[in-house]
Amino acid sequence: MAEGSFVSYIRVSTARQGVSGLGLDAQRKTVSDFLNGGSWRLVGEFVEVESGKAADRPELANALSLCRVMGATLVVANVSRLTRSVAFLSRLLETSVPVRFCDLPAIEGPTGRFLLTQMAAVAELEAGLISDRTKKALAAAKARGQKLGNPGNLRNRDFGSAKGQAVRIKAANGRAIDLAPIIAEVRKSGAETLREIAAGLNNRGVYTARGKHWSATQIQRVLVRLANKRL
Repeated sequence: MAEGSFVSYIRVSTARQGVSGLGLDAQRKTVSDFLNGGSWRLVGEFVEVESGKAADRPELANALSLCRVMGATLVVANVSRLTRSVAFLSRLLETSVPVRFCDLPAIEGPTGRFLLTQMAAVAELEAGLISDRTKKALAAAKARGQKLGNPGNLRNRDFGSAKGQAVRIKAANGRAIDLAPIIAEVRKSGAETLREIAAGLNNRGVYTARGKHWSATQIQRVLVRLANKRL
């Protein structure tokens, strides 16, 4: 049975299908049947009118952003509704967002990923073989007495600290961007002060990266990050 929060992504290939609802209702029913039972909630639905070959998917990007903010799982009626490109599928599965396909309900974890990307499995296997050969080559070089790596890098704590800080800043900026459309929605509903915006996010079940309630100070930091990104 399904548990947790889900965001539904529905795609149709033509504007005519989008207007008429042809294909949309069937996908919604598939998602509804898949989620039937258990303790779950559908926190959003995004509809894309785009060819399956197109790599530019603004609605998919919005769906993934909401998933990251809400800690939700992306649910798609079937693989073909998402894409017919193995490369596109592989890139999606490398994101931090879990994905469930209603036509493949048992696809989970590393084994599920392998089965889902059968056509990409050869490339993944080759990458693993290359890594294995590299490790063996390095081990052989070490056995011959060859020094590997730069010991100075291990002692450069300042470099490691700066790199870690850069990673944290990048993650915080990315989350601020994900939050931007939700904050805009909260403001449109009448929230003006930082405290009111914080309350709006909390009431919607959108919490901080650590799962805590928002404060006015934290909202101010997010808004500063967004302002800096626009410069």
